[in-house]
Amino acid sequence: MKSLTMDKPDERNRLDAMKQGVIGKPLDRPDGPIKVSGVAPYAAEYDIANAAYGVFVTAPIARGKVAKIHEDSVTGMDGVIAVVADERFTTRAAQGTAGEAPEQGPGEVDYWGQPIALVVAESYEAARDAAQRLKVDFHADDLADIPFDPDAVEPEKDEGQRQGDLAHAMAEAVHSVDRTYTTHGHASAAMEPHASIAEWQDGKLTVHASLQMLNFNIAELADALDLEEDDVRLVSRFVGGGFGSKLGVSQDVVAAAIAAKQVGRPVKVAMTRQHVFQAIMRRSESTQRLRLAADAEGRLTGFGHEALVSNLPGEDFAEPVTQSSKFLYGGENRLLRIDVARIHRMCAGSVRAPGEAVGMTALEAAMDELAEQVGIDPVELRLRNIPDKHPTKDIPYSSRKLAECLKEGAAAFGWQGEDRKPRQRREGEWWIGTGVASGSRVHNVEEAKARVTLRPGGTALVETDMTDIGTGTYAILGQIAGEMLGLDPKDVEVGLGDTDFPRGPGSGGSWGAPSSGSAVFLACEALREEIASLLKGEEGNLTMKDGTAVVGNTSRTIDELLGGKELQRTGHFQPGKTEKEFAAASYGAFFAEVAVNDWTGETRVRRLTGAFGIGRVLNEKTARSQCLGGMTWAIGAALTEQLLFDPRDGHLVNCDLAEYHVPVHRDVPECEVLLVEERDPAASPIQAKGVGELSMCGAAGAIANAVYNACGVRAYSFPMTPAVLLEGLVEQAKA
Repeated sequence: MKSLTMDKPDERNRLDAMKQGVIGKPLDRPDGPIKVSGVAPYAAEYDIANAAYGVFVTAPIARGKVAKIHEDSVTGMDGVIAVVADERFTTRAAQGTAGEAPEQGPGEVDYWGQPIALVVAESYEAARDAAQRLKVDFHADDLADIPFDPDAVEPEKDEGQRQGDLAHAMAEAVHSVDRTYTTHGHASAAMEPHASIAEWQDGKLTVHASLQMLNFNIAELADALDLEEDDVRLVSRFVGGGFGSKLGVSQDVVAAAIAAKQVGRPVKVAMTRQHVFQAIMRRSESTQRLRLAADAEGRLTGFGHEALVSNLPGEDFAEPVTQSSKFLYGGENRLLRIDVARIHRMCAGSVRAPGEAVGMTALEAAMDELAEQVGIDPVELRLRNIPDKHPTKDIPYSSRKLAECLKEGAAAFGWQGEDRKPRQRREGEWWIGTGVASGSRVHNVEEAKARVTLRPGGTALVETDMTDIGTGTYAILGQIAGEMLGLDPKDVEVGLGDTDFPRGPGSGGSWGAPSSGSAVFLACEALREEIASLLKGEEGNLTMKDGTAVVGNTSRTIDELLGGKELQRTGHFQPGKTEKEFAAASYGAFFAEVAVNDWTGETRVRRLTGAFGIGRVLNEKTARSQCLGGMTWAIGAALTEQLLFDPRDGHLVNCDLAEYHVPVHRDVPECEVLLVEERDPAASPIQAKGVGELSMCGAAGAIANAVYNACGVRAYSFPMTPAVLLEGLVEQAKA
């Protein structure tokens, strides 16, 4: 095993010295054909013999207890096998850790739609019918005593991060902004609903499930069932999207395992879309106060970002709204804090780009208002406020391409920043405007292992339990191995999503590529060292290209060197001191053009450009695809997506894709993506950083700024639905 702890920047840039020439290229995904042809098996599609079907029964109350489940009300129905009710159904699964989820007493209900029982039957239809008919008695708490509205309860106060005197800076500022913004909650709304098939054999459990982080999930499931990890196997080879909702084991995983044990045969649990919306975690709504103090030239002297978010009682997670506010802009007088209101809605957790997705939206809208006060180009305002080092820590940035992203994005978009007065361009009944916003997302890496095997015939096998949730992991890991070992990626087989493989960190936090990719890189380095030894040379002098290894005047094919045997090595990557010694992040810039209807308040995004500095680009096509996905998400966050709860009983009103409005094809213009090439030696041994989440961090702010430039209405509530904008348009018509 070749191990590396990232205690210092890796300045070697080894991938640049390789000769195969496949890294960074826009290669197709090897898993693409089997996905589009319907051959790739997702969690609920494995053909497991003799599998029964389970359907959840959920609570129609917001808080209380299950008094009695009348199993006999359905057990006589055709095809019904059992009603499974277990107190572990009411234990919320931890997100990425085992044994840390708050536990309720047996039968306690904490939110409307919480799973309380599972009906198992011979067919899905029979299970669904019985689940709807199962009689359950509840002791429901008085609705008047249950907190649903985060603004109506006393929140848990956060100490916050304070530096200097923000109030004094605001009072003395030449220019200042003090605004409050609200954002609605979001659902992950992944294409594939949560599903699991559990099977017990000889006391060991195998679960095919839709999960993002198997390394953590196996610990969570073992903990929930009081098993040893060695007695559990999780398989998630293909995941139809997750966006954070599949970071931790969800109720279907635990329920399928318990039910399969009880009925003595495999059990499949596929959650309905409504169940997913009602029971799987949400992004918290937020109320954010932004205070910006600046001198005459627009340089920040004070920076305040305070937020109120919500979660269930006992949960540790709080939407990290101020995450990028800690380091993005300067301002020596600072206050950052996040308060948490305890309410009874489903658990709040990580949804794509937790923190920045909503925090950057408000921050960048406030920066636009400051630029208007100062009277300068909003791009120039941002350039003036890029600090030389972390504003509160005495550490340097690992790399910082924000200025380049702003300048290159502006040039590509054709940005006109001199005259930013609103309501200057009209086409019929549509006001036309443009807006800009910065983007940033913290960079994370996690411990990862990967095994690489060189095989006779000149092929290679990569194995790690890292998952591919639609991001292109199969492609990039094959490209890394192909580049390092001198192989066509078509000759590299990649095996993912199985806990029998070496453990990786999974897909989350945009750390998958730099972490698992580094583990593959290290395994390949170890293989190169062995190959060089076989050629009586040093690895630094080894060239591997097109299946041939060369040291000096000695050349051999890989097949010749192996002599019919396999050569296998494991790479082990761990974060180290660089995490604390450098401020590492990815950066971007967004430019939007919108049209706002003067009569209806409807907004249409006509153009959207994003420029992104993400370290080394491992695959241009998959990186661009991730950026397009994030920018599409941002259109939803800006204009349509919002979880709506009934204030009377706390139930989610829009619990499907008919009523929760994600952007559809006609909502999304042709987006332009610029990848600003860079190397970040402190980010990872392969100089790569995450991209999947960065591409939605700030874009909604650019759309909001474009809306103001178009029609003169500043929105302080997101999404900017027609109703939000129409009020301002009516006021302008009266003026």
